[in-house]
Amino acid sequence: MAETSKVIAKKRDRAGKGGARSSRREGLIPAVIYGDKQAPLMIAVEPKSVERIMHREGYFNHTLKVEVDGTSIDVLPRDIQVDPVTDKPLHLDFLRVGPESIISVQVPVHFKNEAASPGIKRGGVLNIVLHEITVRTKPASIPEYFEVDLTGLEIGHSVHLEALKVPDGVRVVARDKNQTVASIAPPTVVREVEPTAAAADGAAPAAGAAPAAGAAPAAGAAPAAGAAAPAAGGKAPAPAKK
Repeated sequence: MAETSKVIAKKRDRAGKGGARSSRREGLIPAVIYGDKQAPLMIAVEPKSVERIMHREGYFNHTLKVEVDGTSIDVLPRDIQVDPVTDKPLHLDFLRVGPESIISVQVPVHFKNEAASPGIKRGGVLNIVLHEITVRTKPASIPEYFEVDLTGLEIGHSVHLEALKVPDGVRVVARDKNQTVASIAPPTVVREVEPTAAAADGAAPAAGAAPAAGAAPAAGAAPAAGAAAPAAGGKAPAPAKK
């Protein structure tokens, strides 16, 4: 069962943007509690009491007790609005729940014993399809997480929803009752490109490239501009016949 934490708050005198800005000036986080067939309750939350838990895994599937001026209210977090620059919470939404309320929550999936999977040892990759699973249950029955044991899984093996241990009173919500949760995929192989025969023998020099040292110029080819004069004592080239 999920842990229940306490959040400290007080009632807000005004609703709307004006009341929210007033709460922020006091260093508090404006929030609202709604649901359970009761009127919405505008509150202002003490930041330290909620910031320490709102970044934990499964924040939205953990029931909280909000202490409002001495009165304890059981709630489930439903939404957080944050500042895009500072990432500080600007507004919180809570759903009021009772002992018999039936609610939908997202429960995280944990994987264990990766080292005991022969497929992973041989280079296989754990392909996670579902990081969270939606369930419907009472607040007191919300699972902390679902656990998947990878022991003995080979490459190509999969784990499906039907393999999960679902507590009594908890119903998994899914279109496909045998949906894949995770699988062991084959390793990714990078193929090396083999050089062609021409590349192996040496490609022809690019156009305009100088010939290798000692190589004779092609027949009929004009000497390069600015070519060096013949060495002293050497014969001058014969004049071209007309």
